[in-house]
Amino acid sequence: MTVYKYLIVGAIISISVITILITLSISKGIITTQEYEIEVDPFKDPQNLFITARVMIQNTGSKPLTNVLVNFGDGQVQSLGTLTPGQKVILSPPENNSLHIVSVSADNVVSVTKEYRIPPKMVGMMGS
Repeated sequence: MTVYKYLIVGAIISISVITILITLSISKGIITTQEYEIEVDPFKDPQNLFITARVMIQNTGSKPLTNVLVNFGDGQVQSLGTLTPGQKVILSPPENNSLHIVSVSADNVVSVTKEYRIPPKMVGMMGS
């Protein structure tokens, strides 16, 4: 009977740990450690005839970000104003942009610069 008790306690601990990990991964942007933080994800997917591109920007801090500016490069800048905590914005870069680097800045000394990421191509997938 004691073996079953250990198995039950082990199962309960395992389920608890898995639940905590899933909750923390789902709550990204809600449970924060910093007051002013921003996540930037520039993405481009070159196809045979065209390029699909987008830039996702999210306030992952616990306070609003003010005066948010997105610099797509090539002298192309877009103002977003204020982003509340957890707010996510998806933008399309301007036409004829080189799609190399995106810089996002805001008041409170928040600045992130990232290169566009390209998804890996797999055989049989569109554009490969």
